[in-house]
Amino acid sequence: MDILGRKNTAQRGFLDDQFLIAMPGMKDERFARSVIYVCAHSEEGAMGLIINQVQQMLFPDLLVQLGVLEESQAIRLPARARDLVIRHGGPVDRSRGFVLHSDDYMVESSMPVSGEICLTATVDILRAISDGSGPRHALMALGYSGWGAGQLEHEITENGWLTCPASIDMLFNHEIDRVYDRILASLGIDPAHLSIQAGHA
Repeated sequence: MDILGRKNTAQRGFLDDQFLIAMPGMKDERFARSVIYVCAHSEEGAMGLIINQVQQMLFPDLLVQLGVLEESQAIRLPARARDLVIRHGGPVDRSRGFVLHSDDYMVESSMPVSGEICLTATVDILRAISDGSGPRHALMALGYSGWGAGQLEHEITENGWLTCPASIDMLFNHEIDRVYDRILASLGIDPAHLSIQAGHA
């Protein structure tokens, strides 16, 4: 997506490094109860990854499919790599992979999102994870969520999304099915009390 290529770390968008939490009134069912981590946001649009929807494909199978490993090598992967869950990052470009990770691993193609989080979309990081030299924290997603100019801001004003600062604890949380409720709870919100209607002053 162009917004990634043009992202300038000196000009962070105000939604960079934020969570978008889908509200009950979310019109697009693909995003129902989703939590999205915003990787890039500018006046030209936004790009993020859904962090709480799981793909059926296993990480070792993906490595074999991409030619990173032979099938016979997959069984010898470090436990952290073998157990890495692949998320469904969004409906756009679903064959493309993205890795959100801690900043203790960087290659030339890595894009800083915040002071602690980077995004890498090249196969180098998959090799590093598979041989145990990758980042301490990593989240792999296929596909992404994208918005055109002003689209995300409009959806927020229409009560489609709640926003809050992202936390590493929630971003890399292994209890994926509980992330939505846990983030709302951390904000002091009971999902049952969320309104479907947007408020207009």
